[in-house]
Amino acid sequence: MFARLQPYLPTAVLAFLIFYFAFHAFTGDRGLLMRDQRDRTLAEREAQLKQLTAQRQDLQVRAQLLRDTSLSADLLEERAGSLLGYVGPRDYVIRIRR
Repeated sequence: MFARLQPYLPTAVLAFLIFYFAFHAFTGDRGLLMRDQRDRTLAEREAQLKQLTAQRQDLQVRAQLLRDTSLSADLLEERAGSLLGYVGPRDYVIRIRR
């Protein structure tokens, strides 16, 4: 019985391999059906990167203003007031819980 099926064995193995790789090409982690999810994840990460880049630039500017070579009196007064809890008579204080 095995002798009758032996000529078809290479064809069956090849068909199985084609099916296996085609199945994973569509449904695998990097398959065609996962493209939308990858695009959404990429868009989320790019938005997060943009936000973090803007935050980093803001912090770099603030750090530059606090260096002793280019000390900003306004920024120093703002930081001292917020850290020590002092405000001017015409200032409004809005406390935000974190």
